Amino acid sequence: MSQHTVQKRLTAPDIRARKNMAPIVSLTSYHAHTAAIADKYVDFLLVGDSLGMVMHGFETTLPVPLELMIMHGRAVTRGARHALVVVDMPFGSYEESPAQAFRNAAKVMKETECGAIKIEGGLRMAETIKFLSERGIPVMAHIGLTPQSINVFGGFKTQGRERAQWAAIEADAVAVTEAGAFAVVLEAVAEPLAAKITKMIDIPTIGIGASASCDGQILVMEDMLGLSPRVPKFVKEFGEVGKAIEKAIASYADDVRTRAFPLPENTYDVKD
Repeated sequence: MSQHTVQKRLTAPDIRARKNMAPIVSLTSYHAHTAAIADKYVDFLLVGDSLGMVMHGFETTLPVPLELMIMHGRAVTRGARHALVVVDMPFGSYEESPAQAFRNAAKVMKETECGAIKIEGGLRMAETIKFLSERGIPVMAHIGLTPQSINVFGGFKTQGRERAQWAAIEADAVAVTEAGAFAVVLEAVAEPLAAKITKMIDIPTIGIGASASCDGQILVMEDMLGLSPRVPKFVKEFGEVGKAIEKAIASYADDVRTRAFPLPENTYDVKD
């Protein structure tokens, strides 16, 4: 009798259990093929609403609709087999009430088959996080710089540089933990504060422009590949994919214009 080995996909409790363990590795992903490549190396993939800026040319994440998140979420879950897939809830899809958040989060999970959703906000979203968690929807929280609130912040600014800001951000971290979030993203949080929060709470912290002291890290894949035209200062570029693509396209264009475009032998053979 043949035996088939089924690869177990990581779950939200698996990520939650990684607190104070080996660092959690994560990236954003918006396509099936990049998800399949990254799946070998990461613990979770985030279908971030950053796709609005990275893939669709928006200036912010605010215009991204729920349907677009679902479309990309489906692609990523088809590509990944091992990593937990987390899908961002876009602006306007969850803030009105816990009931609204549940309806839309349930739709996302049903239609994408992802393992969790992510919402932005700390203390103000604690009731919603609790409501969702108690109804079978794993929630990753997101505090610090929350891009959906960019108009309130007045720009993409590091949070916690002034100690007067610390108490509010710490309260956010405690609130989402107590509400039942299985992990929390700390974005653009000053390093001493990120390190303090990581020690304070008993769920994993996932840093992006925060601190190496966090329990894990996440980057926008296109940023770390050198594919994005505007890369945040905190990002280390691990590749030069943008330059490689441009070089390849330029070479192709030259071949076409000089009629040197290579074709396989026998392409134009005519059979009698």
